[in-house]
Amino acid sequence: MTLLHHRAEGPAGAPPLLLGPSLGTSYALWDQVAPELSVTHRVIRWDLPGHGGSPAGLLPAGATVGDLAGLVLALADSLGVERFAYAGVSLGGAVGLQLAVHHPERLTSLAVICSSAHFGGARPWEERAARVRREGLAALADTADARWFTPGFTVPELVADHRRADPEAYAACCDALAAFDLRDRLAEITVPALLVAGREDPATPPAHLREIADAVPGAALVEIPGASHLAPAQCPEEVLAALRSHLGRPARGGTAARRQVLGDAHVDRAQARQTPFTARFQDFVSRYAWGEIWADPTLSRRERSMITLTALVARGHHDELAMHVRAARRNGLTPEEIGAVLLQTAVYCGVPAANSAFATAQRVLAEEDGAGG
Repeated sequence: MTLLHHRAEGPAGAPPLLLGPSLGTSYALWDQVAPELSVTHRVIRWDLPGHGGSPAGLLPAGATVGDLAGLVLALADSLGVERFAYAGVSLGGAVGLQLAVHHPERLTSLAVICSSAHFGGARPWEERAARVRREGLAALADTADARWFTPGFTVPELVADHRRADPEAYAACCDALAAFDLRDRLAEITVPALLVAGREDPATPPAHLREIADAVPGAALVEIPGASHLAPAQCPEEVLAALRSHLGRPARGGTAARRQVLGDAHVDRAQARQTPFTARFQDFVSRYAWGEIWADPTLSRRERSMITLTALVARGHHDELAMHVRAARRNGLTPEEIGAVLLQTAVYCGVPAANSAFATAQRVLAEEDGAGG
């Protein structure tokens, strides 16, 4: 028993994704997220030493987050996984940062959820480790809901995992958190990085994630309203949307198609307006409308523009119509061809609908001509 206990889900040939837990929990922390991610990834979630099914003796007193990262790499090696995406919560997120700084060649991407590059200094964790070694975990587990969730919310299975954890292994994890501080190394991280903060998290407040996002080149930050420390358990849909957008190749391909058709300025404005409330919708649009439909080579983009203009006229979506008149010009349609499409709609969608569409298109084309002149 020299390896971390783990669970693997998803196709064996899919891109690997390792999921790390928070202190006091097992891999059940990911129960509402991992099955969805396993549709596109080989998901491997693991237990901390002395938690869930992992042997307590894997982590000695005075251990470091580097020791935990070594155990994660040993697990990956045993499974034949050379490079992998990684996402972790709290202590699991710290392991991800450690890997990104010291073993960047092993990571394809990193997601750090409700975590920190430092955890408030050594003393609180040294005191907690001493208390757990002295008294066990029962009293600490009694306060788990207040530390992990917003009032009135709980996940009994995770609290039970906390009670069942091995006190000495839990204390060794506290030792690791006491010694952890990577603030001066964050700028060295080069893998694509996502930071996810819970707005109501008292353990690692959003400021901790913002600190990482500000220091890591190109990092993205998502803050989830209503989420406390264990966001994957309390707000799984929001975490899932953020991870899908971060990990999903269709979303990246969709963004490229969206920029080609609509232009950088439009997409930049849309992304600037994105909020945690609209993030899932933007992810949906990128993955399905642009990543799957517009990126499908069966029809040319000229043909797709003609179809889209017709559909928008039929439904009376004039704001979208203006945007797609501009897109049609980018896709190579001439003003005469756009006019022919709208004339066709007069026959099949009705003269009033076509009349409004011609007015919208004429305004847009005039603006385009003015900008070009």
